[in-house]
Amino acid sequence: MDFERDINLLVEYLTVERGLSSNSVAAYSSDLRDAAGFFAGTGKASWRVLQVDDVLDYLQCCAEHPLKSSTIARRLISIRLLFGRLVEEGRIENDFTAVMDSPRRWKILPDFLSEKEVEAILQAFRNCETELEMRNCLMMELLYSSGLRASELVSLKITECDMEGEVLRVTGKGSKTRVVPCGKPAFRLMRRYLAEARPVLAEKSPKAPWLLLSKNGRKLNREWVWSIVQEAASRAGIVKNVHPHTLRHSFATHMLSHGADLRCIQEMLGHSDISTTEVYTHVDLNGALAVQRRLHPRH
Repeated sequence: MDFERDINLLVEYLTVERGLSSNSVAAYSSDLRDAAGFFAGTGKASWRVLQVDDVLDYLQCCAEHPLKSSTIARRLISIRLLFGRLVEEGRIENDFTAVMDSPRRWKILPDFLSEKEVEAILQAFRNCETELEMRNCLMMELLYSSGLRASELVSLKITECDMEGEVLRVTGKGSKTRVVPCGKPAFRLMRRYLAEARPVLAEKSPKAPWLLLSKNGRKLNREWVWSIVQEAASRAGIVKNVHPHTLRHSFATHMLSHGADLRCIQEMLGHSDISTTEVYTHVDLNGALAVQRRLHPRH
């Protein structure tokens, strides 16, 4: 795989030509292998096809783990080292990581969609002409209605969906379980999916516990979710880079703009630290301006 080959070449360079200690080299290579695993999970085949949004998504994922800011900064340095070397060797032309001096850019400005754009994505598979389209439609609803991570979505089991209470029992990072409310449209679609589509998808694996299944009755993976979200965005005519985390960011941003308490959003997203959730207070500037103009006595 290109990821591993380039990491090994950088390790050789840092060891032989730069003379770095074995501990430093091991730390850099460990960081890069972690990043490579993330990128491979999103369908990327090498460092050469990455764009700035891909790296920002990875750093945001690290923040939600959550990792210390110093650890995240070191991972960015590791990525910059690799890209700098790829440019020096003429294997890529542009090093966009060179201007990424700190995590501030991605921490303050996560990507999110407008409510109109989200509605277009939710309508992308609305015809539900096939079992897979019905599944994909439900997938979009769940990602946006509950702010799930892609890994949480594919691991969601039928028994963890409370139809009567309209909540999901989600197992997130660190095996922590949280209860997440979900919208009525999502549960209406879920009931239809369970009655009409899932029995067909589960024919080859009738005992499969997961809610969302592949056409062969298998558990989905993050790469599939990524590609389905991108297909939905394409159908909706959205040209910006859209991925599962974009819908998660949009969920939190729209909840905040409609008056949700930050602590409530923290619980639903499964953030262990409120500072990770506070990033969304920076992205709803228009909403804040509207409130100030409507309510402040000195406007």
